[in-house]
Parts: sequence; structure tokens; C-alpha cells
Amino acid sequence: MSAMKFEIEKRAAGSTGRAGLITTPHGVIRTPAFSPVGTKASVKGIFPSQLKALGAEVVLANTYHLYLQPGEKVVEQAGGLAKFMGWEGSSRGSSAGWGPTITDSGGFQVFSLGAAFGKTISKFTREDPVGGHLVSTHGLAHFDPDVASQHGQLAIIDDEGVTFTSHLDGSLHRFTPERSVEIQHALGADIFFAFDECTSPSEPYEYQREAMERTHRWAERSLQAHRQNLAAREKQALFGIVQGGRHEDLRRESARAIAAMGFDGIGIGGSFSKEDMRGALGAAVGELPEELPRHFLGIGEPGDILEGIAGGMDLFDCVAATRIGRHGSIYTRRGIIHLTGERYKDDFSLLDPEMSDISCPTSDVGHDMSDIFTRAYVAHLIRSKEMLGSTICSMHNLGFILNLVAGARQAILDGRFDSYRADFVRDYYHG
Repeated sequence: MSAMKFEIEKRAAGSTGRAGLITTPHGVIRTPAFSPVGTKASVKGIFPSQLKALGAEVVLANTYHLYLQPGEKVVEQAGGLAKFMGWEGSSRGSSAGWGPTITDSGGFQVFSLGAAFGKTISKFTREDPVGGHLVSTHGLAHFDPDVASQHGQLAIIDDEGVTFTSHLDGSLHRFTPERSVEIQHALGADIFFAFDECTSPSEPYEYQREAMERTHRWAERSLQAHRQNLAAREKQALFGIVQGGRHEDLRRESARAIAAMGFDGIGIGGSFSKEDMRGALGAAVGELPEELPRHFLGIGEPGDILEGIAGGMDLFDCVAATRIGRHGSIYTRRGIIHLTGERYKDDFSLLDPEMSDISCPTSDVGHDMSDIFTRAYVAHLIRSKEMLGSTICSMHNLGFILNLVAGARQAILDGRFDSYRADFVRDYYHG
């Protein structure tokens, strides 16, 4: 019996979107839902209580990073991920006092968009003599120094698992499906993912198929390792991951294979271009059972989230909201603005006047963030490298995304999702 229950409350007219409830041992997640990413058991610059006030009901942490530091045994001794990081969640339906959590498998960090990517040989990064940023010899570029510093420096993949070096000290490590499951059992998240191979969208079709088939074998091994741990089965739900890159036929085949294995839920993983996303997602979802929850891994751009919701996805996660926030960019109803721009130095308008329903986490103040801070002030903080500036922008962005997804959920329940989505897309991309 699954440690998680999923109930569909209402389906959206005219799409495969749905609103539902995921009941976990640590509380209820109302879907569609966005999970802020607390990579190292911390959403950068934001207290867990502030996440709760912004409307978050679940937080995702990273297996690769917690394995390397502080080590999964430390988290286990602390009482599991939620207790370790002080995450109380919304407390809806929880009897344990802590909030719902998710962990990924570590696969993305180990061999996807890191400083190097390997198949059976290693590939290293070099510095672009013109731009100065890291460029993978496999054709991938780092557009943010955070990305360059947070992934394994070497990944050698074989059918049994992957050998990689730590980005912290260069030490050698080995992940297999069984080891990934063992680590995630120790971390104790309510939902965790089977070990998979995440490929670059630039990989040729033949390798996408090879990686997909390897992912299927690893999924079966992950599931077997989980089922052998009776104590973990009572507390944790395991999601399998659909791969196949940008190719609809592979996505369809992968979805059928993963759905037949008996997972508690399904993740849509890997990467593809925006042009391919709708087709690849539709091909996968069409093969998935209605009764299982679906997680769109690493998706956080506003339009992509709404596309995913319309396509039948229930859960989302992404680091983008806090990452761009730390660098002084914020989401607004009229699109992203970059506060480092010269025009905002003396712009005394409110940070985002149209986001009046996102509450300030310091509830004793009793105001909305949008009613307190001006763009000029936050631009000053960012330019001065004051931590408060990054915190304000990160909190605003998380509030924006959480509010967007909560609004989509309510729109589904009200029978007006199509108009909700159309209005947002019009204002955000063309406003």
C-alpha cells in the first residue's frame, strides 16, 4: 500500500489539467502545486516560516548535495529532512508536526548540466577566452556561475550506475539506483524519485534511446530496492521518471514502460526545447494513468508552468525564482524586470503594484511586500550587494509563482482555467 494518497477534485474543461489533493504522512499538498527548491535543505535566504507564509505546502531538496554535505546519515539522525530544516509546511492533515518534502534522485546533478558530461569517457569544461564563462566540451554552456559550481565535475556512466567527482573537493563517488534509494530513504522525504539518466536535448536520437532504456532498467532496480525496505514503504512514496528527450515516440514509449512498473507517481524528467515541450509532454501524459500524480521536474518559468498544468501535470519545482532573485530580477504581471538596469535607480514606484495579494512573511507588519518596497530601494540593495535585496527579490519571486499556481488551481475549481491562463499569458508576454 502506498504511503501517499492522490485524489482528483476537478478536471479543467478543455484541457487535461486537474486540481487534486496529495495526502502524505506530513500533510496535504493541494495541486497543482509548486515546490520551492531547498537544494541543501535551505531555500536560499528564506526562513521556512516565510515559505509557509508565502503559500508553499511542500519543499524539494537535492540528494546529490545532501549526500556530499552534511551526509544523509546526519539528516537521518536529525529526524529526517523536514525536521532537520525546520519545515512545518501548512500543517494541513499532518500528525507529525513537520511539512511535506520531496527529494530528487541526484541524477540531474551527477551527469546532466554540470561542468562536464560523460558517456563512457570523461568530458571537462574549458573557459571561453571571449566570454569568460565555463563551456562544456559536450556543447553545453553555463549561463550562471551558480550552475557551474553545483554539479559534479566528471561523470562516467555505465549500465550499473555512474561514477563522479565531488564539486567540493574532487573526491570520487559512485551512485547506483540502489545507492540513490538508500540515501533518499535516510533523508526521509515523503516523495522521492527513482535514479535516472538525464540527457542533454542536443544528444542524438540513438543516445536518447540508449539513456531511456537504461533509465527503465534503473527504475526497476530503484523500485525493487524501495520495496525491500518495509519501514520506508510505509512512510515514503516513490516516483518513476519518464525520459526520452525531445522525441515524442520515445516519450510515449517511456511513459508506457514507467507507468506499468507500479510506482506511486510519475515524474517527467530530462530536458527539451520550448518548441518541443508541448508535444513531448502530451505524448507522455497520454500514456499515464489518471490516478497517479505527475511531477514536471525542473519547470518554473511562468508560461511553462501554465502549459504544464494544462497538460495534466500536478507538481512543479525549479530554482529559477530564487536564482534570478539573487541577481536582482523579479517576475511581474507584465514580465520580468531587471532591477540592475539604470532606469530603476530612481524609480520610486512600488516593487510590483499588481501583486497585492502576496502577504509579507513578517505578519506582524500587516502589509504586503508590494506595498512596502520601491524599485529604487531594492535596486540600491542589489547594486550595493546587500543580502536584503536578494532576499526581497527571492521572496517576491517565490510568492509570484506560488500565487500563480494557486490561482490556476482555483481557476480549475471554478471552471475558468482557460481564461485565467489566456489573461496571464497576454499580460506577461505581451503586456
